[in-house]
Amino acid sequence: MNNTAPAPARTRGRPRGNPPTRESIVTAARSLFLERGYRSTTLRAVAGAAGVDPALIAYHFGSKKGLFADVMQFQCARALTVDEVLQGDPVTLPERLIDAVTGLWEDADFRRLTAQGDEAAEVIREYLERELLARLVEFLGGRDATARATAAVMVLGGLVYTRYLNPLPTPAALPPSEARRILAPALRTALAPRSRPTALVGGGARP
Repeated sequence: MNNTAPAPARTRGRPRGNPPTRESIVTAARSLFLERGYRSTTLRAVAGAAGVDPALIAYHFGSKKGLFADVMQFQCARALTVDEVLQGDPVTLPERLIDAVTGLWEDADFRRLTAQGDEAAEVIREYLERELLARLVEFLGGRDATARATAAVMVLGGLVYTRYLNPLPTPAALPPSEARRILAPALRTALAPRSRPTALVGGGARP
């Protein structure tokens, strides 16, 4: 008589017990995206590298595009941790922002990921809008917070464009410390509170 209990059926979707973490899937996907590129990486290959059922990836990330977005978001957050940048002396916030941005883009693996088409560009735009710009608005506060944060992100975007995305020889040749020294005054001006126009007698504004 065979007393061996039948093996439980393998279920799809969210596993019970102690499933592999999202981070382990993202780590496996990151390696494959770097090795094979976005188009040549399949969800089945990622599942095999992470040791999970492909259905688990679909459950957590929805699609390959969603998984790639998480890989890029993880890469951004690891280098450009907004919470850490916003902590400390407000006087040196411009320098910390520049260091965070250059630190992210000086990473060779990150630049390889950014070169993988429209998917990468879309994730970077979303990160700058939702994480950096929105958090700066919240941090700065006040009636002109959005204008100040927008100006700051535009300055940083110029740094990224002229140094990394479409590099000009002079900005690209600067060491990060020199880029910080040159750009910090402009970023400090962008972040500075806007002064209210001075009201004149009779309700007019000073020209």
